[in-house]
Amino acid sequence: MTCGHGVFLAFEGGEGAGKSTQVTALAALLAERGHEVVVTREPGATRVGTAIRALLLDPASAGLSARAEALLYAADRAEHVEAVIVPALDRGAVVITDRYVDSSLAYQGAGRPIDAAEVEHVNAWATGGLLPELTVLLDVDPTLGLARSGLTDRLEAEPLAFHQAVRAGFLALAAREPGRYLVIPADQDPQLVQAQVASAVSALLEPAP
Repeated sequence: MTCGHGVFLAFEGGEGAGKSTQVTALAALLAERGHEVVVTREPGATRVGTAIRALLLDPASAGLSARAEALLYAADRAEHVEAVIVPALDRGAVVITDRYVDSSLAYQGAGRPIDAAEVEHVNAWATGGLLPELTVLLDVDPTLGLARSGLTDRLEAEPLAFHQAVRAGFLALAAREPGRYLVIPADQDPQLVQAQVASAVSALLEPAP
């Protein structure tokens, strides 16, 4: 998928990694520097996505099949890309999303008993192959992350082994594409994390002559 001259950034990580905090801090910094910033999230950034999010995270949806779960996330993402991300990139905005394709590859492709290649294929189709220029992976031990977040939705309530598999999935993705990822330990002071994110994004947006 071809877009305009905007810049697409994604934040990834397990439960309680601090993505929302870092997204907010980065958006404020970039806005101060004069960039148009669009902050968004998955699932739930569109009207249709809001309904999908409620279904996916509702504890009453326990027992949802792995394939159905993966397809619902992909459907949300297809609408998100077309309705929110691509129009913003075409305007030249910096788009920052809290979760994107890599969440499906980690949560469904690694955490669930389905073929990761199939998850990757359906998401490539759903997004038209659109990937972020930079993906910030906030890496945290699931025991710590779950303690931070609490067990409030269907995915957070999954067993520890599921979350450990998700973490391993994220780290494997980062190892596969090191040029697209910035991996930051999320168990350190949030301001230290913020500084590392700001440095990497500044280098991307304002490269040295």
